[in-house]
Amino acid sequence: MFDELLTKIFGSRNDRLIKQYRRQCEAINKLEPAMKALSDEELQAKTGEFRERIAKGETTDQLLPEAFAVVREAAVRVLGMRHYDVQLIGGMVLNDGKIAEMRTGEGKTLTATLAVYLNALPGKGCHVVTVNDYLASRDADWMGRLYNWLGLSVGKILTQQDTETKKAAYAADITYGTNNEFGFDYLRDNMEYDVANRRQRGLYYAIVDEVDSILIDEARTPLIISGPANDNTDLYRAINEIPPLLTRQAEEKGEGDYWVDEKAHQVYISESGHEKLEAILSERGLVAEGESLYSPKNIILMHHLMASLKAHNLFKRDQHYVVQNGEIVIVDEFTGRLMPGRRWSEGLHQAVEAKEGVRIQQENQTMASITFQNYFRMYEKLSGMTGTADTEAYEFQDIYGLETVVVPTHRKMVRVDEQDKVYRTVAEKYRAIIEDVKACHAKGQPVLLGTTSIENSEVLSQLLTKEGIEHNVLNAKQHEKEAQIVLEAGRSGIVTIATNMAGRGTDIVLGGGINKHIDDVRNDETLTEAERELRIAKLKADWQVEHDRVVAAGGLRIIGSERHESRRIDNQLRGRAGRQGDPGSSCFYLSMEDQLLRIFGGERMRAIADRLKLEEGVAIESKMLTRMIESAQRKVEGRNYDIRKQLLEFDDVQNDQRHEIYGLRNEILESSDCSEMVKNLREGYFRDLFRSFVPADTVEEQWDLPGLTAKLTNDFGIDIDLQKMLDASDSTTDEDLLEALVAKVNELYGAKETLVGHDAFTAFARSVLLQVIDQLWRQHIAALDALRQGIYLRGYAQKQPKQEYKREAFTMFEQLLDSIRETLVSVLMHVEIKMPEEAQEATDTAIAMGEQTAAEAADPAAGRHEGGSALDAMQADEAEMRRRFAHAGRNDPCPCGSGKKFKDCHGKLA
Repeated sequence: MFDELLTKIFGSRNDRLIKQYRRQCEAINKLEPAMKALSDEELQAKTGEFRERIAKGETTDQLLPEAFAVVREAAVRVLGMRHYDVQLIGGMVLNDGKIAEMRTGEGKTLTATLAVYLNALPGKGCHVVTVNDYLASRDADWMGRLYNWLGLSVGKILTQQDTETKKAAYAADITYGTNNEFGFDYLRDNMEYDVANRRQRGLYYAIVDEVDSILIDEARTPLIISGPANDNTDLYRAINEIPPLLTRQAEEKGEGDYWVDEKAHQVYISESGHEKLEAILSERGLVAEGESLYSPKNIILMHHLMASLKAHNLFKRDQHYVVQNGEIVIVDEFTGRLMPGRRWSEGLHQAVEAKEGVRIQQENQTMASITFQNYFRMYEKLSGMTGTADTEAYEFQDIYGLETVVVPTHRKMVRVDEQDKVYRTVAEKYRAIIEDVKACHAKGQPVLLGTTSIENSEVLSQLLTKEGIEHNVLNAKQHEKEAQIVLEAGRSGIVTIATNMAGRGTDIVLGGGINKHIDDVRNDETLTEAERELRIAKLKADWQVEHDRVVAAGGLRIIGSERHESRRIDNQLRGRAGRQGDPGSSCFYLSMEDQLLRIFGGERMRAIADRLKLEEGVAIESKMLTRMIESAQRKVEGRNYDIRKQLLEFDDVQNDQRHEIYGLRNEILESSDCSEMVKNLREGYFRDLFRSFVPADTVEEQWDLPGLTAKLTNDFGIDIDLQKMLDASDSTTDEDLLEALVAKVNELYGAKETLVGHDAFTAFARSVLLQVIDQLWRQHIAALDALRQGIYLRGYAQKQPKQEYKREAFTMFEQLLDSIRETLVSVLMHVEIKMPEEAQEATDTAIAMGEQTAAEAADPAAGRHEGGSALDAMQADEAEMRRRFAHAGRNDPCPCGSGKKFKDCHGKLA
């Protein structure tokens, strides 16, 4: 109550910020006459002038009023669009590294040009992040005309582009692209083996368009670059036959084999289900008779079973994925867009492929990963814009340190938002929706019908077709037609069915979009200038008539066929109507069988319906009911926030380690000569090895010189008799022995370097070091994933899982750094330098042996020679090999110096 009183007296934080920005607006407006008086050349020259002033020490904030005035005037001349004062405010919010919440139709794309231009002046690169390739390409071309006119270069990052094209795009002053491509390019750059192949040039400033979609909705799933792993495709097919043989429980404690918890998105197998599973798997020869499903050797089998049960019960076709060209393509649950190239991890994607009977692709292992939270927090300055951010303001502040500022609308909002109508069944709800659409269609009012899934959009499409109402369907399957469908959605009598937020970034203009038609006329070279002007005038006159007709019919009607889990996405749908003071109305139709109501409060609502004794086809409308629905949505939002925060807390640990490893990689790549680093690693390793056998500050009786000598000889081929050196003089200390060992190691290394030359051997060492880092880092990521999955069991021992994870991850990272050093030293000390003539001789010998073996296979008597049979020689070679590789473990680097694991190299022969 006291807070409310203070807000009434002093205004809210948002009000105070808007007041400050309005004062700056006045300063920009005062400059407008001076900018109008400049010629095109003088206005364009301002960019060079600003850059000179920045070079002399002026900040971008000091340049803001002039720079904004320049962009506003340039936009009038190039685009025929003038920034409103509220757009100037939005530009200032973006420049201050905050989130600008601007209603749909307020011109966010144009608003961004102000902050983008100002922050591109230092020449460090400015990234504009969008939700899809279409918007990235459209905005880069559309606003690129303005930037190019002012002397700034513009690039765009799209999927499937080659490295050189991307490098050129990142080198531009302003770069447009999608969140996925920016993140993946960061990961790709940190997997390159040559500085020249890196794409990005640093992360300076970014504006994230539709910031709520990118930093919240998509932040639950990390970006992962993966490579092929084990091939278990046959096992997935075998396991896929099992879920139909099991019985799903109707309730948690009821009869059956497994329970599906839709809230937690998990499947739990009952005790009787385990027994039944063991019997089925035993019959099919997948587990031994009487063997438990939870024995260590069956862990992989159990993992596949859980993935298959989830695929059959929680992942629905045309809602979570579509089948396209014989592949499973994921559908983004928030935008309804397809995500080609993205795959679910942990075998889930393969389980869905088996369920749908398409080709099962090989499993993948993670090679590099990062969360959107940690990627975007690396920018020196980050800002965002969207129509719906205020409901998530706490998360933006807590996770990203981004304040949300609600920018006032240019014209007053007059849209009418009706109360939700709740029916008993889905069938009743659909009937009511169709009646509403028919009524709107009859009076020529355009309708946008929003759904939460492709499946629902197709059901409503069939019902409208049955009623003879023409309509457009905009979902992931009609992705290519998106811009055209949205362009026409505001015309009189047009009915458009769209999955949530489809068409995001494109305004629905009452009377239909006209700009594209005008551009087509302007670009038609067959027309004279007079004919162009005549046609454009006619287009505008026809549009005005259509616009007035739609306004008279009540503007755009928004009908929601279901509430989404997030209030923000419902607001996004509502926001399609009522742009720039246009009339419009919205209403959500719900049923007690809808997923949200069924899972989060269906029983209470059914009790209300029973008490009211509702007749069929009658809807409940009440503020109390609307509050209950919002309460259910808040529960889901809270749960999703916890999931994102938990993902981030675990990834923060990996993120610190990722920075260390990537920093080390970059240091190696960027150094002209890494020999000093290799020398330090080599000497450090042998000093630590020496001290593990000869501890410091100990007496001779505690030293294990024979053990050290044996390890040096067997593991590294270093022939040095330390015991003899010690016996030769009473004054010899452990430090003398250590220095003698280091000198011997450097001598052997130096001899190899001399044979091929310093530069060539250093380049080889750099390549080995990078490959060792990458290989061991991938293994480390897999180990961290495994640790994270099992860490919650520590809670049973009264330990804090997150603290335990941090402690163990730190220990594992120390071991990783030790392994990198040890593997590098082992490879470099074992590598054999062959001169060209020796290499040719070895090749000739191998060819001769191959021919001899082939001849021997054809004629057993043909392989005899003076020293005995070829078999004797091969046995002797095998004995020699066994002696040489006797101490190599399966996962150790192969002693031959190939850099491969022993099991993948000479271990196969052994």
